[in-house]
Amino acid sequence: MKKILLSVLALSLAIPYASHAKAAKVLKVSESVEIKASPDKVWEKVSNFGDLGGWHPAVKTTEIVSGENGVVGAVRLLTLQDGGTLKETLLSIDPKKMRYSYNIVEGVLPVSEYTSTVSVSKAKKDQCKVTWSGEFKRKDISETPAAGQDDTTATKTMSSVYRGGLDNLKTIMETK
Repeated sequence: MKKILLSVLALSLAIPYASHAKAAKVLKVSESVEIKASPDKVWEKVSNFGDLGGWHPAVKTTEIVSGENGVVGAVRLLTLQDGGTLKETLLSIDPKKMRYSYNIVEGVLPVSEYTSTVSVSKAKKDQCKVTWSGEFKRKDISETPAAGQDDTTATKTMSSVYRGGLDNLKTIMETK
C-alpha cells in the first residue's frame, strides 16, 4: 500500500511538471543579411562584444561589467534607447570561423533560457553574409501566458531585434 501511495504521489507531481515543460517549448529565430563589404571588416565590427551599440540602433550604451572584452566569460550590460537593460555573457568566440555565442542572464526582453550566435561568412565576391540566430523560451512559461508573453510575441520580438541590428549594420558597413 505504501508503494502504491508513493507511486501515486510521484505521478501527481510529475504530471504538472510534464504539462509545464510542454508549455515552455524551445523557440528559434534566425535572420541574415548580405553586406557589400569584406567578411574581415564586418567581423571586426560585429565581434566587438563591448560595443553592440556601435551597430545596433536599439542599444544606447554597452559596458563590460565583468571579465575582459572579447574573452569567454565577459559580461556586458546593454542599456537600450528606452532605458531598459540586458545583461549578457560571452559563451564562445572563434575568430577563424568568425562566430561568437552569448546568452542573456537577465533583461527586459520577453524571453528566457536565451542563447544566440552571430556569424560572418563569405558570400559573393566582395560581399559577406551575417547571420544572427537564437534559441529561447518565452519568459512567461505558464500554460496560458499573459497577453503579449506568448510564443508568437517572443519570436516576433527577437526577429525584429535581429532584423533591426542587421539592417543597420548593412547601412553602416556599406556607407564606409
